[in-house]
Amino acid sequence: MTPQRITLITLAVADLERSRAFYAKLGWSETKGGNDSIAFYKIAGQFFSLYSSEALAKDLGKPIPEQVTGGITLATNYNSPAEVDNAFAAAVAAGAQIITQPAKVFWGGYSGNFADPDGHLWELAHNPFWTLDETGQIVGDA
Repeated sequence: MTPQRITLITLAVADLERSRAFYAKLGWSETKGGNDSIAFYKIAGQFFSLYSSEALAKDLGKPIPEQVTGGITLATNYNSPAEVDNAFAAAVAAGAQIITQPAKVFWGGYSGNFADPDGHLWELAHNPFWTLDETGQIVGDA
């Protein structure tokens, strides 16, 4: 196994079409390979997917416990607080639930948090200690 590598992040969702619509409103474009149970999105060297909870439970051979979504936060970093504010406003307009409004935070950056329609937590942040390249990827070891 190659360490420190993630090739696919999958979120279990209760209503795939609702989630597809939410992420489309955020500007995400679905890639090929999806179907009535799963949607795929290509992200910098990886894939992100939305998978119906029912189909995932069938694959696992056991039910998915309720309240499993709060244990992680997915994050997207931006080059400035203004970019965070714009992305946050777009998420709210798409139907995101506000968890914390964007603001200066204790570690020296600027961030806000929202939940998608299934309660998956997202952080939108500006980290002044990181440099992002033209594609939004972190440069160097951060």
